[in-house]
Amino acid sequence: MEFLNPKTLPPISTFQIMNNDGIIEDESQASLDVRDEQVIEWYKNMVFVQILDTIMSEAQRQGRVSFYMVSAGEEGIMVGSAAALGPGDIITCQYRETGVFKQRGFTLKDFMSQLMGTRYDPGKGRNMPVHYSGRLKTGVHAVASTLGTQIPHATGAAYALKMEDREIGTSSPRVAVAYFGDGAASEGDFHGALNLAAVRDCPVIFICRNNGFAISTPTSEQYRGDGIASRAVGYGIETLRVDGTDIFAVYQATKEARRRALEDGGRPILLELMSYRISHHSTSDDSFAYRSLDEVHPWKSRSNPIALLKKWLEQKSLWNDDLEKEIRAQIRRDILSELKSAEKEKKPPLSSIFDDVYAEYSEEQESQRQELKRLMLKYPEEYDAEDYEGGIAAL
Repeated sequence: MEFLNPKTLPPISTFQIMNNDGIIEDESQASLDVRDEQVIEWYKNMVFVQILDTIMSEAQRQGRVSFYMVSAGEEGIMVGSAAALGPGDIITCQYRETGVFKQRGFTLKDFMSQLMGTRYDPGKGRNMPVHYSGRLKTGVHAVASTLGTQIPHATGAAYALKMEDREIGTSSPRVAVAYFGDGAASEGDFHGALNLAAVRDCPVIFICRNNGFAISTPTSEQYRGDGIASRAVGYGIETLRVDGTDIFAVYQATKEARRRALEDGGRPILLELMSYRISHHSTSDDSFAYRSLDEVHPWKSRSNPIALLKKWLEQKSLWNDDLEKEIRAQIRRDILSELKSAEKEKKPPLSSIFDDVYAEYSEEQESQRQELKRLMLKYPEEYDAEDYEGGIAAL
């Protein structure tokens, strides 16, 4: 009789290509199929996310936007993984995947339309800021606040893709991808999604951002096992732990995960991408109430994906201080300009609050719409509708 003691098992190793000095020590391990221009584009996209986060966090403090969540320390996970996915892949996100949207083609206007809830927002201004929606444009489904619900959605989408391929075949196989954090991995939806994906051999990639915290709860108080990757083994799922600050390792791991997910009819893969949440959880949080500045500083100053990739680019003579200043200044100007434009844009028409419930208005909805319009016309001083497209007349 032999009991397995997890304390005596060796820990899962972490895949890394670039060291903390931005040097690729083993070129054979890299075998990257990307051009220098693509890597520069990755860097610019990460810098874009960093500057957008800074400006919008400041805008929230100024009362110009109600809420915001940043991605500091995790930009490489988002950009690197998204770069390795196929154009037709189905993606579900949590709320810290700004870099995924950017890498997949979201424009600055797309970001600001959602953040400011303008008439151009596909979500019609209904969601909290950073709950982007880009299914039609980028293949990324709308972000939801409910933690972990996107994980079984990805499993379901992957199963549908598998059935579609079995019934009609396709020349361009696709996978589904679910992004989530270490905190969401404690939700029941995580376990149900992994189990079904394994049983049905669904072509899905589970990408866990292990940034060390679930809001204020450190991972040391979340679980006793060997991280999130070890859970995949229990469900019969292949897994890999990756240095999330190393964008080359993230790209390579995601590319290989996608290949494996489509192999032999499909199967699930889990990637645990290790990083550190440099920022507060959100603009509603003060993380220094539960961690010290000394803990954060090393990650913020040097052990983050932007700093590491910059070192690599400089060593390859692909980047310099002049380019850095130029691109940062341009991105900042563009974001501030688009923010000002979005603040002047009209909100979605008031009639849209009755949309998307039924295919056609029900009698109850029509009655409610008419009653709302009557009240707004009767008490115009109480209902300022000038900010909405078409005003009261649009009801």
